[in-house]
Amino acid sequence: MQVDNTTYKDLSIFNTEESFSVFHKLNFTQSNGGKEWLRYMMSEPFDTLDKIRDNQKIIQLIGSCLDNWPNTITNGTMIMLERFYESPVDPIPRSPDIVSAFLYKLLHSHDYRLTRFSVKHFSDFIKGMVKLADLITQPESPVKLQLFSSQIRALLSRRELQDLVNKKPDAIFSLKENLYFGRFLYFSFKAQFRELTEIYYQLDAWYSMAMAVRKYKLSFPEFIDSEEPIIQAEKIYHILLPEPISYDIILSPQSHFLFLTGANMSGKSTFIKSLGVSVYLAHLGMGVPAARLQLSLFDGILTNINVEDNIVKGESYFFNEVQRIKNTILTINNGRKWLVLIDELFKGTNIQDAMRCSLAVIEGLVKIQNSLFVLSTHLYEIGDEIRTYPSISFKYFETSIQNDKLHFSYQLKDGISNDRFGYFILKTEKVVDLLESL
Repeated sequence: MQVDNTTYKDLSIFNTEESFSVFHKLNFTQSNGGKEWLRYMMSEPFDTLDKIRDNQKIIQLIGSCLDNWPNTITNGTMIMLERFYESPVDPIPRSPDIVSAFLYKLLHSHDYRLTRFSVKHFSDFIKGMVKLADLITQPESPVKLQLFSSQIRALLSRRELQDLVNKKPDAIFSLKENLYFGRFLYFSFKAQFRELTEIYYQLDAWYSMAMAVRKYKLSFPEFIDSEEPIIQAEKIYHILLPEPISYDIILSPQSHFLFLTGANMSGKSTFIKSLGVSVYLAHLGMGVPAARLQLSLFDGILTNINVEDNIVKGESYFFNEVQRIKNTILTINNGRKWLVLIDELFKGTNIQDAMRCSLAVIEGLVKIQNSLFVLSTHLYEIGDEIRTYPSISFKYFETSIQNDKLHFSYQLKDGISNDRFGYFILKTEKVVDLLESL
């Protein structure tokens, strides 16, 4: 599925302030390498139903193993083992006896300490990998997990590694054992270790996804094998909100354009982002923040939410809005299925221009039947101009005044909003009084 940098930013999939990103919310990895694999997996949404369903099965199977997931492999263990291979270690005796072992410890004390610590961490790592191979070997395991299980067992088949596995968890390694295992691991196991770590980091990324599904009670979406774009969501919400409000929404070829209105802070932007994030997560094979989500496979998501001006290039806010719309039209006019999310179109110009431009864009986009659109606006009057289009549906977020304060229900209702509270907010925030006192 195609997603450009603007859409990633608009939906906060990744964010320079990690605590405000979907990636950070889903990150339960136990290693730095796992975190990077999770970042990679989350930046590559799938483009086929088979790939999506395979990843769903992997996450579901790992989710069933969470309570038995090995705790012997930590980020500290992985850092220690990487350091072991990056450090120059003086040659270790091939078959150390008590004398040569003692001399090595005495004459190469730094190398011996590093080796001794590393052997214990290797023991923890290898035992953890053996347990992971057992956990992911189940009759219903997807092919990729079965392949990983076979690779782990093949890479750990050497007698020296089996000796490590058979050591009791609380066993203390002798001086000779530390040198025996250390020599083998340092000089004969580096390539195999690299292969094992890549497997572990991928499993760690899937573990993170499975943990997120459990912790946030996410549901796996159902993909409909359809040539037409469809989204049917029940109780969908934004995963980044601590106390989210959920919504129901249906978009289909018969109603493929949602015209969304409502006052500032009423919930329009949150709703749009909720829909975009959920569709995006669905194409990762992830669970989604919704009680139920049915959807078709989409070829891409495009957003127009947080447009910025460019002082360096001398480009105005409005100019960049126009360019974003232009690029959107050129991209989606290819007969494929797109989800297009537009929040407050043409904020960067006067109201008359904004209405005329918005109407032209809506009347053009509504002709593209192969995509689904959600467009929010303050320009309520446009609704009267487009009521004749049968595939445009109208929803709004209601706002009321209670005890001289704005009250937001955050509930989607049918129709077009007529709320106008700009001056009321200006007055309640004492801005009018400040101006009058000048």
